[in-house]
Amino acid sequence: MALSRRRVNRVATISMHTSPLDQPGTGDAGGMNVYVVEVAKRLAALGVEVEIFTRQTARDLPPTAEISPGVSVRHVTAGPYEELDRADLPAQLCGFLSGVLRTEAMYDPGRYDVIHSHYWLSGQVGWLAKERWGIPLVHTMHTMAKVKNLLLAEGDRPEPAARVLGEEQVVGVADRLVANTADEARELIELYDAPDERVAVVNPGVNLTVFQPASKGAARRRLGLPQNAHVLLFVGRIQPLKGPDVLMKAVARMLERDPSLRSRLVVAFVGGPSGNGLARPSLLTELSAELGITDVVRLAPPAPQRELADWYRAADVTVVPSHNESFGLVALESQACGTPVVAASVGGLRTAVKDGASGILVDGHDPNEWAVALHGLLGRPAWLEYLSGNAVRHAAAFGWSATAARLVDVYAGAMARLPRVPVAVNS
Repeated sequence: MALSRRRVNRVATISMHTSPLDQPGTGDAGGMNVYVVEVAKRLAALGVEVEIFTRQTARDLPPTAEISPGVSVRHVTAGPYEELDRADLPAQLCGFLSGVLRTEAMYDPGRYDVIHSHYWLSGQVGWLAKERWGIPLVHTMHTMAKVKNLLLAEGDRPEPAARVLGEEQVVGVADRLVANTADEARELIELYDAPDERVAVVNPGVNLTVFQPASKGAARRRLGLPQNAHVLLFVGRIQPLKGPDVLMKAVARMLERDPSLRSRLVVAFVGGPSGNGLARPSLLTELSAELGITDVVRLAPPAPQRELADWYRAADVTVVPSHNESFGLVALESQACGTPVVAASVGGLRTAVKDGASGILVDGHDPNEWAVALHGLLGRPAWLEYLSGNAVRHAAAFGWSATAARLVDVYAGAMARLPRVPVAVNS
């Protein structure tokens, strides 16, 4: 018997550890923030209201803030009004859950049709809210402890057993698990014993209005970059997981082999310290000095999307040497601007980059191999031009509107399989 499809009217999105209002590229803000905001806007355009619950990190934040029509952020008081290390957040789960439940209790039962939680901490909150409200839980991992522990960067610490257990619990109770790629779906099934019928692959997207090709020369003028430079670009949080040291060491190898590059090479890092990187916030400055490449390195803070698009357009190549990526939005944004990518052949980057067509995938993190790949590209302008054209076409297939439409189907499927029985909250 076919299951009837019910309309999705309002989604409770839970993003406990990072606010969608935060600037991606520093602290805990990154691709997940972009995902939550962009999906919420596209869902609202489809007539689905989205309320995003996040932890309040400053006293002067309003209880509710509207991002755009149909999309609001609810700041929940849980713990001190400050940014907390992610390891300290499990202690705030009870306070955060209480705030989420109190919000729903202000309305008649049945305010939300579905819960969509992001990252395992939010999944723990979503698990209990699902039980209380009698509605389905859809969960997106974004990163997984078991996968990260298999691909640790040098000097990085493994994810704790408590997180592994927490993720296993969320996998066990979620009505649907959203995987960014087929590879991630396989990891959920093989590493977490997720039932394959509850796993749905939904590719993230890219804002094709903001990230699109435009004049490289004009972008370089706005950013103060030389017109004749060879520009390599790194965008993201500065932490071992993202592999900025791999690019640094590769550049040092390139200059050893071809000293003539030094007069024209610019290696730009756009982002701020995060995670384990907070323990050594001056890492890039110290490492560039140690390697003798300070003169070619340019450090820039995290940038809003329109300025970030200029960085992509100004670059000859965007470099993504991450040890693990659930998808790799940076790679997709760069390609949408017409700039090819050299990326590690890990996780979602194997989907985000079309190897040999829109960029190059590199196996492993040996700086010598990265130096060969990057030098080979800079020395072949015709190949760069070929990759650039393909990059735009490849990225065009990943729009956020398609992501949102697919998610609506996932929500409706979860709702159809779970009869809705609103639970009244006793006063």
